[in-house]
Amino acid sequence: MDERVSGQAKMAFLDLAPVKAARGTITLPGSKSISNRTLLLAGLAHGETLIRDVLESDDTQRMREALRALGVSVEPIAPRTLKVCGAGGLFPVKRADLFLGNAGTAFRPLTAVLALCGGEYHLSGVPLMHERPIGDLVDALRQLGARIDYSGKPGYPPLHIQPAQLNDTCEVSIRGNVSSQFLTGLLLALPLLGQRTVVRVTGELISKPYIEITLNTLKQFGVNVERDGWASFTIPAAARYQSPGEIYVEGDASSASYFLAAGAISGAMHANGGPVRVTGVGRNSVQGDVRFTEFLERMGAQVRMGENDIAVTAPRGRLKALDADCNLIPDAAMTLAVLALFADGTTTLRNIASWRVKETDRIAAMATELRKLGATVEEGADYLRIVPPASHLTPDLLTIR
Repeated sequence: MDERVSGQAKMAFLDLAPVKAARGTITLPGSKSISNRTLLLAGLAHGETLIRDVLESDDTQRMREALRALGVSVEPIAPRTLKVCGAGGLFPVKRADLFLGNAGTAFRPLTAVLALCGGEYHLSGVPLMHERPIGDLVDALRQLGARIDYSGKPGYPPLHIQPAQLNDTCEVSIRGNVSSQFLTGLLLALPLLGQRTVVRVTGELISKPYIEITLNTLKQFGVNVERDGWASFTIPAAARYQSPGEIYVEGDASSASYFLAAGAISGAMHANGGPVRVTGVGRNSVQGDVRFTEFLERMGAQVRMGENDIAVTAPRGRLKALDADCNLIPDAAMTLAVLALFADGTTTLRNIASWRVKETDRIAAMATELRKLGATVEEGADYLRIVPPASHLTPDLLTIR
């Protein structure tokens, strides 16, 4: 059932039939983070790139629309397969008005790239996107001579980008404790300069696995970044994007957490529950969220990791509560919050301050929804502490209106 609001469909509620056990195998959709990084670099590269297993989502659709508006051919040739004819450097279209919805994985990297493309661009999104900070990235780009103005509230989209007045700066600094997407944007844009450039990170870098994804994608397109741990990253002067020809997008490890959690819950509550197996991601994944399985094991689940699959079940009985530093699994940590409802004791999720600056305030939203299920939740600036309901939940009780 849904309602009509201002001519658009708005979901009022969704009825889910009670499920007492979960088991089986599911093939994961492609990773959003990898899909959009790959699309952008394919658009900038020399040569044609065949990208397989691209995620079909609003974020990737916005990136595809933006690339086409910037003069790049993006052609679907099969389900979840795109052929991208790269621009061989800077985008050819020098004036564009881009609407990027609520796609942070498109907005932040495109801001950095377009700031160095020598054109005039206006970037905007939905109202929620205009509440997501971008000032740290803009400040870093301005160190290089980028000309970026805020069309609304300072430090937030929408943005007006004009041709940069590049200087001889070979070193730029950026804070690492707000969003890893800012550093990702810089790393993706700097090869366009054609000069050796060092990025220094100030403060603790959060969401490090997403930077690993960025570095891996850069390497696939021929750019090897030198690094000093997490403190600095150096783009070589000879860096140029070159198409790898054909590339596969890894299955989304964040999405995997939902199904793997179902296996843990079902296996713990029902003798015939589990295992639940996902394919498309495994022990060699470049995504940090694959480490969600380590937290499942700490909670008592049984995990089997393959080259390209993961299976989870759990012994009968309650899961174990845990105290977890979630810096390395910022997205999958939300699934841990739900698992806390089925655990014995108090679960604490720490180092999740980045939740505050996502498409919504995820800490506040998660606390609100967990309380609806009877949990006692303490909400902090960068943590959640969750005490499950006094009467233990079972999967068939999770039918909410």
